[in-house]
Amino acid sequence: MDRHLLPTALIDSDHPAVVSFAARHAASACDRERAVALYYAVRDGIRYDPYRIDLSAQGMRASTTLEHGYGWCIPKATLLAAACRAAGIPARLGFADVRNHLATERLRQVMGTDVFHWHGYTEILIDGGWRKATPAFNLELCERFGLLPLEFDGRSDSLYHPFDRQGHRHMEYVADHGSFDDVPLERITSDLIRLYPRWESQQDGMRTQDFHADAGRESAG
Repeated sequence: MDRHLLPTALIDSDHPAVVSFAARHAASACDRERAVALYYAVRDGIRYDPYRIDLSAQGMRASTTLEHGYGWCIPKATLLAAACRAAGIPARLGFADVRNHLATERLRQVMGTDVFHWHGYTEILIDGGWRKATPAFNLELCERFGLLPLEFDGRSDSLYHPFDRQGHRHMEYVADHGSFDDVPLERITSDLIRLYPRWESQQDGMRTQDFHADAGRESAG
């Protein structure tokens, strides 16, 4: 079997909840239409929340993200990859470093930078080509932040917009880490702890805060 269809430790596409999710949303006979349907199911059905990060293997599994109903970019991309594999569509993960001009002030203080290392997205094999799909920001969050929501048609890449609705800087891709068959969790954990030295000590306090509320308050102000 193609390795991009196999379950892995974190892309647990054989988990019953992931299998059920894929079957519920990928009803079409066309792989492209099924991949698009799964993209929107993950984008808007799972809330983006970078305040509640759990870097344990259990916390990073696709099935855990589905159970919680929230996740940051890597778990959401992992869930999309798992759902695609469960639906018989080859998928893998891609990673890049991005400069995010619109993070909340709380997040910027904890990270100490506006560069988000190891931003994750999904790569899906459709019609013989790999398409990049970024299901991170749900529609509600985009509306609060004044962002252009990322669409995906299965024919072209879905990558962050460089500007928001008002023409302000949004995202810049600054480095590419390549493609992976599973989440390279040890590398990611090591780099995040090294690059964001305040993050570990602030995690308990961050988990009690509401990212969507902060985003709405700051964008309104």
